[in-house]
Amino acid sequence: MTSLDKLLAQSIPELRERFVDRARPVPKGLVEALETDKRQGAHQLAKQIRGRWRKNRAEGQRLHNLLRFEIELWEQGFRFIAGVDEAGMAPLAGPVVAAAVILPRNYKLRQLNDSKQILDESLRAELAKHIKNDAVVWSVGRAEVGEIDTLNIYHAGLLAMQRAVNGLSSCPDFVLVDARRIPHCSAPQRGIIKGDTLSASIAAASIIAKTTRDALMREFDSIHPGYNFATHKGYPTPEHCRLLKELGAAPIHRRSFARVRQVLGLDPIQDELFREELETEEQIETQADAARA
Repeated sequence: MTSLDKLLAQSIPELRERFVDRARPVPKGLVEALETDKRQGAHQLAKQIRGRWRKNRAEGQRLHNLLRFEIELWEQGFRFIAGVDEAGMAPLAGPVVAAAVILPRNYKLRQLNDSKQILDESLRAELAKHIKNDAVVWSVGRAEVGEIDTLNIYHAGLLAMQRAVNGLSSCPDFVLVDARRIPHCSAPQRGIIKGDTLSASIAAASIIAKTTRDALMREFDSIHPGYNFATHKGYPTPEHCRLLKELGAAPIHRRSFARVRQVLGLDPIQDELFREELETEEQIETQADAARA
């Protein structure tokens, strides 16, 4: 009896558990044999396996497209390409955290994507673990609440990115950044609009930045109980805004943000602090449109 005959001697539920649920490699000829099998469910199992193959091909193509900026740079001779992104610009509390990641050449990690597209917190954590293990190097940088209030949130985000790049143990040859340019960066760089959805390196950085900041906010939850920082991570959710009004501002609340200033009885100023960010992003978009023309 051949190995294929031995497999076909198993029940359809056993085969489904092995080749669909566990996604084990499918031996040559098995799908064709199932398509001629007279047992109930055999044809459906063959369809499920072919569907799995189509999804794998689509995911492989998506991941290849996610490397298009990196491939272009690798072909130009750049070896160490760092992706940089931040997390925590919008929250009312906590630091802004940035990450810099240099991935191996042609790196493909299933389900790698912009962290904002990954709603499952456990999946983000699992992807972050893989990225950290597989990366050539990675680093995080942060700007504290006092720096956010002094510099403004936009420049604090740039500072966190700068610290992340400077923290890399290997200097990058080129830096890809989500929608902006990092000041005082010795390597050539490119700001990509929505880069966390278009570049594997930036997407990887977004996941590390997000998971690192979420872990920090869980720590702050125990230091400043009552605000539920572990749940909303400092973002201006209805629950957070209600607790902010009831409990007042904690030490990690950003005093330069309008909703915090309102609780403290101070005039709002944050609209002015975002003006330069919006102008800068408009300039980047204009430059990108010119480059495409």
